[in-house]
Amino acid sequence: MAATWRLGCDPRVLRCVLGFSGRRGTGVLTGAAGWSVGRGAGWRWLHSTQWLQADPIKILMPSLSPTMEEGNIVKWLKKEGEAVSAGDALCEIETDKAVVTLDASDDGILAKIVIEEGSKNIRLGSLIGLLVEEGQDWKHVEIPKDIGPPSPASKPSVPQPSPEPQIPTPVKVGYTPGKPQLRLSPAARNILEKHTLDASQGTATGPRGIFTKEDALKLVQLKQMGKITESRPAPTPPTPPTAPLPTQAMARPSHPRPMIPPVSTPGQPNVVGTFTEIPASNIRRVIAKRLTESKSTIPHAYMTVDCDLGAVLKVRQNLVRDDIKVSVNDFIIKAAAVTLKQMPDVNVSWDGEGPKQLPFIDISVAVATDRGLMTPVIKDAAAKGVREIADSVKALSKKARDGKLLPEEYQGGSFSISNLGMFGIDEFTSVINPPQACILSVGRFQPVLRLTRDEEGNASLQQHQLIKVTMSSDSRAVDDELATRFLESFKANLENPVRLI
Repeated sequence: MAATWRLGCDPRVLRCVLGFSGRRGTGVLTGAAGWSVGRGAGWRWLHSTQWLQADPIKILMPSLSPTMEEGNIVKWLKKEGEAVSAGDALCEIETDKAVVTLDASDDGILAKIVIEEGSKNIRLGSLIGLLVEEGQDWKHVEIPKDIGPPSPASKPSVPQPSPEPQIPTPVKVGYTPGKPQLRLSPAARNILEKHTLDASQGTATGPRGIFTKEDALKLVQLKQMGKITESRPAPTPPTPPTAPLPTQAMARPSHPRPMIPPVSTPGQPNVVGTFTEIPASNIRRVIAKRLTESKSTIPHAYMTVDCDLGAVLKVRQNLVRDDIKVSVNDFIIKAAAVTLKQMPDVNVSWDGEGPKQLPFIDISVAVATDRGLMTPVIKDAAAKGVREIADSVKALSKKARDGKLLPEEYQGGSFSISNLGMFGIDEFTSVINPPQACILSVGRFQPVLRLTRDEEGNASLQQHQLIKVTMSSDSRAVDDELATRFLESFKANLENPVRLI
């Protein structure tokens, strides 16, 4: 027989049931039917009711980098119902910089995965999961009502069938099979449209068969003389678009070029008049935004200098014999750090009102990855040896390509270096990485014959290994004279590598 229970309003009964009574006696709960229930049974009944369950712990999309506005869930590392301890890895989140692991901040059980792995463009603060304390019923946890369902943009992307390419409708002049269309100049098109004339009524005299303004004016004169009439093409009823056959899609018109270019629409690849959209990752969108801001708001100045790597290559060969593997780029990083220490006026950043001299020398090194260009930071590079710099570059480059960089490993930096010499690039310029003031672009080294003179004045041709180094500098913080002196000091330090070891 079922009975409906009502909890009385007597505070003494509540204290007895919840175990807060100061006496050690056994509490009694009186039901509507006059039955009595012991304190232990009443507690178990109250604990099993839904209204006494504790609220679940919300797992929200965190901000894992200063410029992060949204993130993607790459993979959940825990399953629903699995116990979680504080510090355990919950999931992998792709930020605008790298793939970062989100750690749990509380102990409990992962009760609900609100947003599945593979979801993209999840705004900061969105609910992605729920935790409950151990001992609670995690299977019947409910999503809080104050948190709405994820936006459609945050759901996993499902490949949709490509829309059928739409056949662009001619705007002014239709194409008739067997009737060649002419290429019109802008002025001629305006004149013909104004006087409702057709270019096929005249003769094109322009280069490569272009119907020029003079040709259009001749038609206007002929119309005024009554020798030709207006051309008003009869309107044709609209027809529903149909999917073109493969042979029709690849067919080419008989005329050389259309008078009005077709409007490109999303569609299947390799279909005339269509294009294919390529989704951009969060990292590439942020890179594009920052590069655009840098190029449009920072006055870039460029200076190039040739550096002789002959001494560096000899020292590097000696180190290789001792089983010490370093690259030319490691010497360049060390030379830049030493030069910044000698010239602290270049080790600055622009804060919007003026240059700010930095107390540290951290070199950002550009690394190309599948996700975009990353810039891991070599901390305190001036105090490190070339071998230590080489080990740091190798470790950070691998983490950057694997998407495992920590925020503190790519944030900050006072000076950047981008080296494309290994890709066969002779010379190039780079965009400044704000709020930094300078970035060094390094090309490949190549042998060059130069006429040199010894101490006695005898001239001879000698081979030199030269590289071109271009520095992009923010003219607001580093003017041309300061940038020139920096490159001169950098060249002297690089060409005397003994002082860098």
